[in-house]
Amino acid sequence: MPALLHLDASARRTAISRELGAAFADAWRAEHPDGDYRYRDLAAEPAPFIGEGWTELCDRVLAHGNTDLDRLAELAETPAQRAAWAIVEPLLAEVRAADVVLIGTPMYNYSIPASLKAWLDQITFPRMSLAPRRFVVATARGGAYSPGAPKERFDYQERYLRDFFAGHFAVEDAVFITAELANSRQDPALAHLRDKHDASYTAALATARRLGKEY
Repeated sequence: MPALLHLDASARRTAISRELGAAFADAWRAEHPDGDYRYRDLAAEPAPFIGEGWTELCDRVLAHGNTDLDRLAELAETPAQRAAWAIVEPLLAEVRAADVVLIGTPMYNYSIPASLKAWLDQITFPRMSLAPRRFVVATARGGAYSPGAPKERFDYQERYLRDFFAGHFAVEDAVFITAELANSRQDPALAHLRDKHDASYTAALATARRLGKEY
């Protein structure tokens, strides 16, 4: 049975990244009526930041050379380590149960929200692989950061996530669905770019719906 894990990280309830993620998820669920769909709102229910118990558990993973995620619980010995594992286990179980991981995230200050970073930190251990899972990231940016844009070099959102998925999870199959210039909806200084935003948003919405049917 195919399984989709759907995450949202935007603090804005009406966020464009949420709209794009929902469009993908709706199309996926229509295509897989018997599929396993799970949703987690990282802004409403954020994962806590990692603590010393998590770092100790990570050290034990390194020392034991353990790459079997099913045996991570066995390495938690102290109360702090067991408490850390109690947080990690349900988050990691959701990811491992999924064939597709869908992340809806805005760009905050050229990068990702702290809520998404906290979730990534919690589920990541040395030498672990999440291949062959597929990652889809539905993003929105206030400005323009696509190739050739003046601010292209400031894109630490997509670049970071691609590198993270590949470097930590051994996942190269990551697809990004992006709507740019979202601030043209609110900022009078960007009002002249509203048409470009509308085109970007419309194209991203169509892509989200198409990929939701294909995945």
